[in-house]
Amino acid sequence: MAVKNPRKAAIIEKFREGESDTGSTRVQIAVLTDRIVHLTEHLKKYKKDYATRRGLLRLVGRRKALLDYYSRKNPSAYRELIQELGIRR
Repeated sequence: MAVKNPRKAAIIEKFREGESDTGSTRVQIAVLTDRIVHLTEHLKKYKKDYATRRGLLRLVGRRKALLDYYSRKNPSAYRELIQELGIRR
């Protein structure tokens, strides 16, 4: 099934490891990072949107868990990924 969001499709294309890879840890972290950046920009404009803030915190927690897993599984690829995404750790 094709991804409908063109921005998400571009991220998957850039970070995938194989031809049919859409759900590897690396891709999930990249997609979550894009959503986190998007929601952060939204919250800068709408400061009282508490439902979105809660959703953002859930996404950050999920990304942190995936980053911890990826750092244990493949430390060199982890360092490369956070450098590429611009995530401070």
